[in-house]
Amino acid sequence: MNEPLAERLRPKKLSDYLSQQHLIGEQGALTKQIKQGAIPSLILWGPPGVGKTTLANIIAMESGRPFYTLSAVSSGVKDVREIIEKAKKNDGLFTTKNPILFIDEIHRFSKSQQDSLLGAVEKGWVTLIGATTENPSFEVISALLSRCQVYVLKPFGKEELIALIKRAMEIDPIIRQKQVKLTETEALLRLCGGDARKLLNIFELLVTSSEGPVEITDAMVKTQVQQNTVLYDKTGEQHYDIVSAFIKSIRGSDPNAAVYWLARMIEGGEDVKFIARRLLILASEDIGNANPTALVMANNTFQAVTTIGFPESRIILSQCVIYLATSAKSNASYMAINEAMSLVKKTGNLSVPLSLRNAPTKLMKDMGYGDNYQYAHNYKNNFTQAEFLPEEVKNTILYNPGNNQRENAQREFLKIRWKDKYKY
Repeated sequence: MNEPLAERLRPKKLSDYLSQQHLIGEQGALTKQIKQGAIPSLILWGPPGVGKTTLANIIAMESGRPFYTLSAVSSGVKDVREIIEKAKKNDGLFTTKNPILFIDEIHRFSKSQQDSLLGAVEKGWVTLIGATTENPSFEVISALLSRCQVYVLKPFGKEELIALIKRAMEIDPIIRQKQVKLTETEALLRLCGGDARKLLNIFELLVTSSEGPVEITDAMVKTQVQQNTVLYDKTGEQHYDIVSAFIKSIRGSDPNAAVYWLARMIEGGEDVKFIARRLLILASEDIGNANPTALVMANNTFQAVTTIGFPESRIILSQCVIYLATSAKSNASYMAINEAMSLVKKTGNLSVPLSLRNAPTKLMKDMGYGDNYQYAHNYKNNFTQAEFLPEEVKNTILYNPGNNQRENAQREFLKIRWKDKYKY
């Protein structure tokens, strides 16, 4: 009786699923797998309200598999093992249609809890579907991640959200009784931020709190919904927008804006490890060798705030943010690895020059491994000009130092050592 509108409208089959066409459309990455019932273990990554749980349920129903569900917030290793034991007992019954174990907010599982899933996933006793709002590269252990396909779910688009409201007006008996007229949608869509669940919650609140027929207008929405209730939703669209503003403020050397956005995240209850992790990445990507101490500072900050936690860690974070914002900037190292990876993809697995190969056996030595290698420490200034790249790409320049005191010194060092090779 008190079931919310979002739950009442939850699709039960793939044809009713409105969004994520890049996954479940005609050419979607999951479409063929779902139709054939050949479902691999999956991690569904995306912000709240984009249909992760719904998609997991539909996959189970469409593929005709038993479905177990756990929430990482309230479940532990014991619960995982109980489900695995059930799956093992039924192993002979289900054969290719092994049960699906859905774990919501899998990023909240500890390492030991995630470890408890490995054997069952590897042996095929269960097909794991994990849902997460956090980057699985950081929050899911590598051994489990390597056994899963990661699919990214996107926030609902404007047209999809409007279609969702219209579906509610057409098929939900409670909404239909109210004779709703949808005149304007801009305020409604802005408040939900691409979160379908939030949209339906707001829409239901507006409809059920009004007497008689209801006309949805922007003014009506603004009047009845307090827009500033949530300054920062650490699991919603604002999460990504504020993090983006935070990083760009530091990159742009504005400590005032950087500390402001830091405060917004702190007040919103953001995980200190998430903030510190972003600072670590920035210290290398945007500062790099312009100030190598930035990475040391960021790493020490990560260690410190992880140990201390809030509220004291706000001081440490502020110190690091201001240091990074006021530091010299360079993305030369970031650009160098991107250039190098592009070159590797273009040229493939080029052979290591014989002079650079290791020669631990007599056979390898006889084959010329290590011949003519010039040991740098045998030469003046511990340097001699030699070629360390494969023949096909020799003399390629991948690293271009930035224009700052430290990297200018690096440029001069390279020009003196390599003479004609490094012409910056």
